Amino acid sequence: MPLREDFDDTQLFNEATAKELRETGDVTGDFAGRNLLILTTTGAKSGKPHMTPLGYTVLNGRILVSAGAGGADKHPAWYYNLLANPEVQVEIPTAFTARATVTEGEEREAIAAERIKTNAGFRRNQSKTTRKIPLIWLDPIDPTLELSHKVV
Repeated sequence: MPLREDFDDTQLFNEATAKELRETGDVTGDFAGRNLLILTTTGAKSGKPHMTPLGYTVLNGRILVSAGAGGADKHPAWYYNLLANPEVQVEIPTAFTARATVTEGEEREAIAAERIKTNAGFRRNQSKTTRKIPLIWLDPIDPTLELSHKVV
């Protein structure tokens, strides 16, 4: 259902996508066929919660997202929010608190090289910009949490 082009406002698109995911456990439209989670960050300036649907990958049992912003030349707002407040909420569809950790150095380069080979969305976004797209781990704060939905 949600197609970005049908919305004048990104927030309205995000809300429609999150609503569909919460109601059905899946989405149509721009995110169809992708693993999708809902990330809620705390605003770096406002202190208010900000919700963003994001595609994700499970790598070595950990959740990985990228701050691709469609290949824009600047990082998305949610990225700055998690830098300021790394404790975030994640829904896939079970909600849990996670710690966001930005990959750096050799780890980031190795993951990015693999994603360029295996992930068309990451490859497309990275080819549109000269910035290094951040790759972020979202690790549950509760180490005993068992994630059952799509995360294996």
